[in-house]
Amino acid sequence: MAEWKNFDCLAATKELEAAAKVDLTTAMAGEAGATRAKTYCVPMAEGLAFNYASRPVDDAIMASLQKFADEAELTDKFAELYNGAVVNTGEKRLVLHQLTRGQLGNTVTADGVDKRAFYVEQQTRIADFAKKVHSGEIANANGEKFTTVVQIGIGGSDLGPRAMYLALENWAKKNNAFKMEAKFISNVDPDDAAGVLNSIDVAHSLFILVSKSGTTLETLTNESFVKDALKNAGLDASKHMIAVTSETSPIAHSSDYLDAFFMDDYIGGRFSSCSAVGGAVLSLAFGPEVFAAFLDGAAAEDKTALNKDITKNPALLDALIGVYERNILGYPATAVLPYSQALSRFPAHLQQLDMESNGKSVNRFGEPISYVTGPIIFGEPGTNGQHSFYQLLHQGTDIVPLQFIGFKNNQAEMDVDIQGSTSQQKLCANVAAQIVAFALGKKDDNNNKAFAGNRPSSIIVGDKLTPATLGALLSHFENKVMFQGFAWNINSFDQEGVQLGKVLAKKVLAKETDGALTVYAQMLGI
Repeated sequence: MAEWKNFDCLAATKELEAAAKVDLTTAMAGEAGATRAKTYCVPMAEGLAFNYASRPVDDAIMASLQKFADEAELTDKFAELYNGAVVNTGEKRLVLHQLTRGQLGNTVTADGVDKRAFYVEQQTRIADFAKKVHSGEIANANGEKFTTVVQIGIGGSDLGPRAMYLALENWAKKNNAFKMEAKFISNVDPDDAAGVLNSIDVAHSLFILVSKSGTTLETLTNESFVKDALKNAGLDASKHMIAVTSETSPIAHSSDYLDAFFMDDYIGGRFSSCSAVGGAVLSLAFGPEVFAAFLDGAAAEDKTALNKDITKNPALLDALIGVYERNILGYPATAVLPYSQALSRFPAHLQQLDMESNGKSVNRFGEPISYVTGPIIFGEPGTNGQHSFYQLLHQGTDIVPLQFIGFKNNQAEMDVDIQGSTSQQKLCANVAAQIVAFALGKKDDNNNKAFAGNRPSSIIVGDKLTPATLGALLSHFENKVMFQGFAWNINSFDQEGVQLGKVLAKKVLAKETDGALTVYAQMLGI
């Protein structure tokens, strides 16, 4: 078994601390920059590539990062995870989200069942249900087809599936794979549910309640909101709702739902897009074949994460450079910048994935640590972000590493030529320009117009965003977060930090408050 040590106890960490720093204004200039841009690139699955030429590493630092990966046994720890070890030490659970999309290692048995077989069974059941909805075999009370699917969930039950749906919506419309429009209700704020309900025809809508425990307060509150709307429309709510939950939850076998599909405790919400949580809504929206292609892309990228050679393992390399930037160079945040409108909610999903996983200040054994862990994650699609927060990125006092994502072609296959170039060419020109501008900067006698440069970035490049490339992209970032958690010797798979606020909120609602909590509750009219 791999040995778990704190980040600051590794010999390779000391070597990284002593390494000479890379000056990107020199490394990325002229022919040297051209050579780096061509060679500092790692192939990914599904035709993607991870280019890290503008990250602050050189051959010497890369060698130290390889030593770190070997000493920390990062790929060995990944092997323990996919072979069914109890990697989630906080909750004493297995971590099996990769198993929803493929068998990387040994057969994993838990709860007396083959878990890969269990996940495939749920995917098959969802596929059969979706096909019956699309054909009209499962229809509303008047025998009419459902035209809209609405997911009711919060956190990982919303952010990932919503991001994946928006990423594939235009692709599906162009490729005759668009079956049903999808909407999402997540916030307990009644304006969220009301806004969705006011935008749909409830008589032709199918609702998915997503709650692993079947007791999530915000989700059950929104379910009641939806049930009231269905009742007010003279409709039987049980004919318009399905559930995604655990087999032991109170809603698992309820007559309040047309059907129920199951997940388990071995897949955290933020890692659940490839499970029934994402599978139900994506299969209904686009068809089960599209969801299967998405899973295949994720599985293909997972396989690249097995390689011990960091130059052939893009997720591990991305993770290690990120650790170097965070712990050695002291950069506090990372911006995720997709130059693709389809990925408009992808940064929000990665924000939860990364910050909920690696926002920890104790190690896997509950001991306080003396080094920083997960960075702040934020982002927005380009070119919109350029006209928003790039000012700080270029000339602010903090250096923020950047992770660009770009595609040569758009999904809609529609474009217009203006002033000698198409919209897609303008988009791609902007991301290419930003990489170089951040790295090299610009000298100017007027300090207000001077750019210091040395702002690191990387880019994942592909031909077009498709179900398979989206799956590969998701897998890359999931595995990056996992490897960084291993490097910091923290548990990336629990989230105790979300619990305290929930406990206090229940006290407010039960009128069991004192001190400042009472004052704030009164201030807000409770």
